[in-house]
Amino acid sequence: MKRSRFIHHTALAGAGLSLSSLPSCAPKSAPRNDGPSPEPFAFEESTIAELQQAMDAGQLTSVALTRAHLQRIESLDHQGPRLNAVIALNPEALAIAESLDQERRAGKTRGPFHGLPVLVKDNLDTHDRMSTTAGSLALADSIAPRDSTVVERLRAAGLVILGKTNLSEWANFRSHHSTSGWSGLGGQTRNPYCLDRDPSGSSSGSAAAVAANFAPLAIGTETNGSIVSPSSCCGVVGIKPTVGLVSRAGIIPISSSQDTAGPIARTVTDAAALLAIILGDDPRDAATQRSLGKTANHIASLLAPQPMPTARLGIARRHFQLHPQVDPVFEKALNDLRGMGAHLIDPIQLPSLAALRGADQRVMLYEFKAGLNDYFTSLGSQAQVKNLDDLIAFNQREAAKELRLFGQEILIEAARMGPLTDPDYLEAKAHCQKWSEALEALMDEHQLDAIIAPTRGPAATLDIIHGDHGLGGISSYPAIAGLPHITVPCGHIFGLPVGLSFFGRAWSEPTLVNIALAFEQATHARQAPKFLSTLEIPESL
Repeated sequence: MKRSRFIHHTALAGAGLSLSSLPSCAPKSAPRNDGPSPEPFAFEESTIAELQQAMDAGQLTSVALTRAHLQRIESLDHQGPRLNAVIALNPEALAIAESLDQERRAGKTRGPFHGLPVLVKDNLDTHDRMSTTAGSLALADSIAPRDSTVVERLRAAGLVILGKTNLSEWANFRSHHSTSGWSGLGGQTRNPYCLDRDPSGSSSGSAAAVAANFAPLAIGTETNGSIVSPSSCCGVVGIKPTVGLVSRAGIIPISSSQDTAGPIARTVTDAAALLAIILGDDPRDAATQRSLGKTANHIASLLAPQPMPTARLGIARRHFQLHPQVDPVFEKALNDLRGMGAHLIDPIQLPSLAALRGADQRVMLYEFKAGLNDYFTSLGSQAQVKNLDDLIAFNQREAAKELRLFGQEILIEAARMGPLTDPDYLEAKAHCQKWSEALEALMDEHQLDAIIAPTRGPAATLDIIHGDHGLGGISSYPAIAGLPHITVPCGHIFGLPVGLSFFGRAWSEPTLVNIALAFEQATHARQAPKFLSTLEIPESL
């Protein structure tokens, strides 16, 4: 980034923007894109290295950077195209930025993220003046008793929690007919590439916000596709870590077997660096004990990734055949990988998802009930709902707001489940484990560094009648097995971005990041969004 851009921007930002003038939640009115294109943004597509270089040179302050991103959110999320990606702004953001500037002036910096803004999905606890809601009106006034471990680590690294992002309510585990990016509290998040398109979910707001340059970084969460799918549809990089690498303490749960938090950014390097500061063991989450002895190497590798073009990659060919208009983009990606020197084993045959016989869904239902009830208990007496049954009853009372677009049949199914000692749960969990071992055995058989496939097809149109629909995706494989997964932009279909997925063995994040970085540097496929009202159809069609 040119020095003159930062100097010019700092002067503009100094004019000031009162945080109190910004709404605490994104409005729910229809999007508008009938005016001129958004004003040029001085920090458009800025990387972490560029921002820190400007701060180190005294050309930029955290206050100016924070204020600029708040202004960007006001002009594009609350006005203009109205993406509805940010559900709440942090009223303390500018004060936090000022304290970090004071530390810098005193000669103290906390690392590469000192003073930079970050957005977090609104299912991560923050013990501050923001609620943690999962997008539900039932938690609209819920203040967490302490920060989630991920948020604690963000603050310790010197990041400014700018606000919270909208999401598919209850992380898309409420209805079989839901619309990704919609929550009762936050309304419908829009895709910044095309406003009538699905942003995908459940980390919809996190991916859309990073794509739209509302923040350089965001945190999402995933149980099955909720980081990688919106990242693919919104043209950004998303990393779903090995389950147990990142603590889930203080995150509203779905499945203890599959849940994880992870980073979303515009480049592989930035996403990897963000992962490096949130990973690590935590006594509040027993699953992280599996990461002991692995984190030191992870941190060093993720903070300084090195391109790895000579990888052995298994091609999940069956998942490439999506649509005649879409397939050429992914075939080009394979040719790009060949040109980089990668050795492609094409095809490989993944274990059948049908062989699971629904065991993965049963595991999630059991674990959702147990985990959500425990989360409500952690809130203490201030919680408006005390358990899953209370939540279902709340939604029925507030049906005009909560159930006006789709139902809560998944909540009802989960409420019927027994305890985690139930033989049916134990059998389903063992079945998933055996299936997962077959997936890792396949990687061993072919000596693979990673398996690749399209993350999913391009964003479908929003459909409040039929709910989500699309061209399929690959996320279930690494999700059910608890394996790491990264998606990187690889091209566009009539202006809609699509991502290419790389997933591998447990604890192979550094390898996957290096492969993804090599692909990113060879293709430079990401393009900034244009906030189109609807898809532009070429005249030749």
